[in-house]
Amino acid sequence: MKEYDVIIVGGGASGLYLAASLGGRYKTAVIESGARVGRKLSATGGGQGNLSNADISAERYFGDRRVIASVLGDSPHAVLGMFDGLLTTDARGRMYPAGRQASALTDCLRKKAAMNADIMTDTRVTDIRRGFIIETSAGEMKAKRVALCTGGKAGKNFGTDGSSYALATCLGHTVTSLYPSLVQLKTEDRRIRTLRGVRVDCKVTAHCGGEMAAENAGEVIFGDGVVGGSAIYYISPFIAGKKNCELTLSFLPEFTEEQIARDVRRKMREGAERTELLALTLNNVLGRAIIRSVSGGAEEIARAVKNFTLKICGDAGFENAQVTRGGVPLSEVTDGLESRFVKGLHFAGEVLDVDGECGGYNLHWAWASARRVAESIAEDLR
Repeated sequence: MKEYDVIIVGGGASGLYLAASLGGRYKTAVIESGARVGRKLSATGGGQGNLSNADISAERYFGDRRVIASVLGDSPHAVLGMFDGLLTTDARGRMYPAGRQASALTDCLRKKAAMNADIMTDTRVTDIRRGFIIETSAGEMKAKRVALCTGGKAGKNFGTDGSSYALATCLGHTVTSLYPSLVQLKTEDRRIRTLRGVRVDCKVTAHCGGEMAAENAGEVIFGDGVVGGSAIYYISPFIAGKKNCELTLSFLPEFTEEQIARDVRRKMREGAERTELLALTLNNVLGRAIIRSVSGGAEEIARAVKNFTLKICGDAGFENAQVTRGGVPLSEVTDGLESRFVKGLHFAGEVLDVDGECGGYNLHWAWASARRVAESIAEDLR
């Protein structure tokens, strides 16, 4: 039976960062069920590697913010020192490697982890018994410390199908209700059937049960019965698990309702066909869909441009989500992210009931929580 000081279950962002952070001081193994480590990390930020945000604070996260603030620390961006190379920040505060390649982040962590740990791929952990006997598809292993970095339920194609939560529950932990987050939202509204593929910048406001849940300005992409894009991904965490939600899309944020109405009236005077009253002002397909939705004149058309409301009837599911809402409650772990029930069992990353807003916050949690676990393990094994 192979014996280790530390066994890390999961070779994703947090697992690789943890292995690299331990620095070869302990005999360590990373066990990954997939054919290679870091697959989901290589796809983050649209393949460009949105690894953090300039504005990191507990207020950007959903979960127990006292624990989250403790894990982030007073110098949250210090965790980025792990990555070799220059980083850039865009106008929205999103931080990327200057080369804009998420795969380069994976390569960096993979190399540093491999220097300090045995990397076992195509190996599934089927059970963990107290005393840390780990049953795997490659046989039994033993460890002094175990870190569950198994991810959540989002992105089944990356191997994160939620089945690994059972490793936590078999050791006495609970798992909160799980919801997709950073995900497209479904709508049954017939008006968007003609809009598939249309991209537009607008302001989006979400209301649930009559109360405002969130608002954001950015890109909206219309799909087949769904809306996506950066503005929707930002909104989706705020309405995850909620009912009776609707979105109001306000197009042409740089123009007032009166300016739009004035332009429509001018076109009317010049004899433009009704279907072309928003031509050149909005995407033609979108403009025609808005005009078809109303029967009145210029004022009503302008009002519809600024108040295009869609009733939300669900989301595109875990297979299309970037992040999972829910997981092992922070009340069940210490500030060092060690189990309150099983000494030597640690958690990092998405497996915990912590998720962040869109814009690099979730990957930053992977780095910060892995660093905290590394510090906790080092203190215990010292």
